[in-house]
Amino acid sequence: MLDKKSQAALEFLTTYGWAFLVILIMIGTLAYFGILSPGKILPNRCNMGPEFECLDFQISATDNTFKVKLKNNVGDPITVQSITLDSETSTKYSCSTVPSNPTAWKTGEILDFTWSGCNTAATGMVAGEKGKVLFKMKYYSVSSGSSYAREVNGEVFSGVI
Repeated sequence: MLDKKSQAALEFLTTYGWAFLVILIMIGTLAYFGILSPGKILPNRCNMGPEFECLDFQISATDNTFKVKLKNNVGDPITVQSITLDSETSTKYSCSTVPSNPTAWKTGEILDFTWSGCNTAATGMVAGEKGKVLFKMKYYSVSSGSSYAREVNGEVFSGVI
């Protein structure tokens, strides 16, 4: 009597083991062919604080450029001290030609920032895939002066062209 219960339990576990193995193989196959890659599904976005509105952006592997169009929503004219770029990879995203920092950037004014000579391929970003560029802007109000500098972080997650 005990042998029949043991055999039934073993058959039960074996059946579920095979089913679990088939499911793992299916998930592995889907991941291998890129169907389960969430980066392909996520939309392009540009996140920044409320101080600046990100109107447009582009990461280019063919031209090795990074472009972002920002609108000043600070409420005062500002002077930008610096804008630095980075990435989440082990290789820092950097560019040889950086845009000049605007002085007296008026409220509501829209400016284009273009970096060229970027190491897009070295950071693992290739055309047709999604890439993320992190940037940090240090600025201060023209009326307050540089001793009241502020910092805002942003990120661009976009398809690389």
